Amino acid sequence: MCNHNNSPASALPKNSSARAERVVEGGHLGPVNAALMPRYAGLSTFALLPQITEVPHADIAVVGVPWDAGVSYRSGARFGPNHIRQSSRLLRPYNPALDTSPFAQCQVVDGGDLALNPFNIHEAVEALEDAATEFSAQGTKLVTLGGDHTIALPLLRAVAKEHGPVALLHFDAHLDTWDTYQGAEYTHGTPFRRAFEEGIVDTEALCHVGTRGPLYGVRDLEDDRRMGFGIHTSRDIHRMGIDETVARLRERIGDRPLYVSLDIDVMDPAYAPGTGTPEAGGLSSLVILELLRGLDGLNLVGADVVEVAPAYDHAEITGVAAAHVAYEFTTLMARKIGGLA
Repeated sequence: MCNHNNSPASALPKNSSARAERVVEGGHLGPVNAALMPRYAGLSTFALLPQITEVPHADIAVVGVPWDAGVSYRSGARFGPNHIRQSSRLLRPYNPALDTSPFAQCQVVDGGDLALNPFNIHEAVEALEDAATEFSAQGTKLVTLGGDHTIALPLLRAVAKEHGPVALLHFDAHLDTWDTYQGAEYTHGTPFRRAFEEGIVDTEALCHVGTRGPLYGVRDLEDDRRMGFGIHTSRDIHRMGIDETVARLRERIGDRPLYVSLDIDVMDPAYAPGTGTPEAGGLSSLVILELLRGLDGLNLVGADVVEVAPAYDHAEITGVAAAHVAYEFTTLMARKIGGLA
């Protein structure tokens, strides 16, 4: 199920001057030492982290799911994971916003890509669930790089096997709680309705964040209320501000196991043009990062960033934003594991 498609660092001769030396801090193998190896050189692992094959155990794995067979408009998110990795080369080991060196708190790795069947959605969903469950059984939390938003459903199934129904924060321009598209139950617009129907999310702790734009009708909102979703639209957040929004989210989540799913189109197209279904009136990258940092201390058991389509991403704007989102997810998890939050 796991296709680690980057060549291992051990392919170089042991005495090679080109071998990438890594930072070792807190007893954990960290990123390539940028003082010895230029950031633009070497393997494109996330944040220049070691591959999962280089360590005996990983506390957190950043994994790619290059799959977009559930897309209803512009395709291309299958190329998102490697685009995000390439855009993550400038990420550094210390996160000043949360005063943490996440890669020193626990062992973080690039887990490679999970290869899914692009021609059979049902098979792909099941295979991703199995792979995510395997990581969980090994005590490894996942930060997943999509891929389209269909992948959130099998990832939620996997964490629910361990934690029971989980709280969910869904950052997105869209609700993604529609029933079907052209008769298909598994698409990037339906994962959270399926999650509700399967009982794998905690209906007292669900919230959409950053939604906006036209809907098919008022019934869309009525269905969401029936499922238990709260909604903080981009307009709401603009009026309330970051601190008030964070306070309301934290009150809704409490100490429940939390999964965060972030569609990059939650950001305005000015900050994330490289996505399949852009909507005007979105949030800035700064607002998104501050909202995520406000979740510090919550029991984050899994997270994803999805719908990055590099064909539409001039100057890597979207890739850079997505890389920073994944970095914040990693920091939040590492702080919890390291006892800092």
